[in-house]
Amino acid sequence: MQNVRLLFIFVFLFAWSSTSFAQQRKIRYESERTIKNEERYPGAFILSKVNDQVHFTHEGIEVWCDQAIHYAEENFFKAYGNVRMVQGDTVTMTSQYAEYNGNTQFAFASGRVFMQNPQSSLQTDTLFFDRTKQQAYYRSGGTIRDSASVLKSRIGRYYLEDEKYTFSSEVVITNPDYVLRSTQLDFYSETGHAYMYGPSTITSDASTIYCERGFYDTRGDTGYFVKNSRIDYENRILEGDSLYFNRNTNFASATNNIKVTDTVNKSVVRGHYAEVFRDKDSVFITRKAVAVALQEQDSVYIHGDTLMITGKADDRVIRGFYGVRLFKSNMSGKSDSIHVREKTGLTQMLGRPVIWSENNQLTGDTIHLLNNVVTEEMDSLKVFDNAFMIQKDSLGGYNQLKGKEMYGKFEDNKLSQVDLVKNTETLYYMRDDPGNLIGINKTLSSSITVHFEDQQVVDVYYYQQVDGVLYPEEDLPPNARELKGFNWRGEEKLNSVADLFIDEADYEPVPIEGIPLPEEEESFFEEREDKKHLLNEKSRLKQKDLQERAIDTLPATQDSTSRPEPLIEEELLEKTPVQDTLQQPSGTQQPSPAQKKDSISPVVIPSTKKE
Repeated sequence: MQNVRLLFIFVFLFAWSSTSFAQQRKIRYESERTIKNEERYPGAFILSKVNDQVHFTHEGIEVWCDQAIHYAEENFFKAYGNVRMVQGDTVTMTSQYAEYNGNTQFAFASGRVFMQNPQSSLQTDTLFFDRTKQQAYYRSGGTIRDSASVLKSRIGRYYLEDEKYTFSSEVVITNPDYVLRSTQLDFYSETGHAYMYGPSTITSDASTIYCERGFYDTRGDTGYFVKNSRIDYENRILEGDSLYFNRNTNFASATNNIKVTDTVNKSVVRGHYAEVFRDKDSVFITRKAVAVALQEQDSVYIHGDTLMITGKADDRVIRGFYGVRLFKSNMSGKSDSIHVREKTGLTQMLGRPVIWSENNQLTGDTIHLLNNVVTEEMDSLKVFDNAFMIQKDSLGGYNQLKGKEMYGKFEDNKLSQVDLVKNTETLYYMRDDPGNLIGINKTLSSSITVHFEDQQVVDVYYYQQVDGVLYPEEDLPPNARELKGFNWRGEEKLNSVADLFIDEADYEPVPIEGIPLPEEEESFFEEREDKKHLLNEKSRLKQKDLQERAIDTLPATQDSTSRPEPLIEEELLEKTPVQDTLQQPSGTQQPSPAQKKDSISPVVIPSTKKE
């Protein structure tokens, strides 16, 4: 038993010591020139380039620079001039200054920072890099470039393992075909997918898209938008609970609570599924589809199973199919299909059409209604083949007129005259002024003209080959009081907008696949479980600088950060090009080897592969 305990203690101590060693693994370096200056940098080596740059390695990361200050005991270094940091074969970063804490694997870079992976690159002024989390963070403004777009934001966070950028303010994606702006956005550099989580717009020459939650494929140019989403075209606005957009084909579709507004013709189409083909100037809409057009302060409603609107803004055509219903304040109708051409004001009702105008019912094989396109008032109507007009008598019975064709005239949107031609027949209840029935008149003639006042028949004129009989009521039995083809459909009459959908089942909205908000991430500078400070006490930064904020106030954003600290005399440093901080400026006398040594430090220690 005692041996087992000893073995357990040995294993525990070995594991602890191995973990401790791994956590404190030292930074290795190579340098052609190593200098010590205890007065200015106690406990540090000053490393500098002669021909080859200073080289650091630590836990899968490599860093090259022109000069460096290395605190070996603290496992920390500062790198200056042409800094290049490489992690594996995926991430490369260059800058003018960088520092790295080997104990926490936390890095900071400033001065023309450029980070690159196989799919994208990032440019910024200052960058924090946490290798433990495999995340980078900037708050001084950054530019990301991939194969399709350029992204800019004030604040950004990059997740290396997911190849994801998270932007939280002032996000702008610029593409040759559009500009995307958002208040919060996630971008995946491998796929080019962007997820928008706040008010966002995508603006191009042809359209403007708005949403408060959405997805856009920046390489495939397709998108999916939810929450207050809309697409504005030149003369149409598409709105719905969810929108799909394909820029390649100029196609958009919408689902649930759809509204398509024609901004030129002041008309609206509603439904629960719509498709818009911009190149063809067409809209297809179904599922409780209804088109609403404003005429003379009176809206005209057209409902059908399917509606299609085609044509340019100055020549729109509305087509409705299957169970079409029409309603306006003084007229309603039904047919199998409808064709409306706004430019000419012609409405064609096809397939068992019926029109109700006040207490008049008109039927036939085909009905045409003609609007005055200037005044937007009803002008005339035509009924082709089997024209039949029925007016319900105020005291019972039905006045009837029929013929092969019928032509009607309107005044002030009210039927004022009707002409019937070819094989006409009438059945009319004759009454005196008090309203007493005189008799029932049945007449045959070649043609008939009827005049109306306040929707009531006031005069009837018969032309050619008139053959009529006035029957006393008792001499004309009820079964003889209907002309052939009589079909009263008054119970189908639409009396309100709600009747457009009468007898139709309530629509069950299609479930929308939403875009959930991302899980709330811990702060980039969140304190770690081991309570270690991310920064070394020799860092250029202060602990208070480690916070996420809207504006970067670091001193590191100033010009001084793009130059190394004065490892050599300030006068000589001012003459030294930034791109090579150890070479003498051209045009000056080259110092002797001894002068080179003295100008840097009295102590020069050649060194390679130190740790």
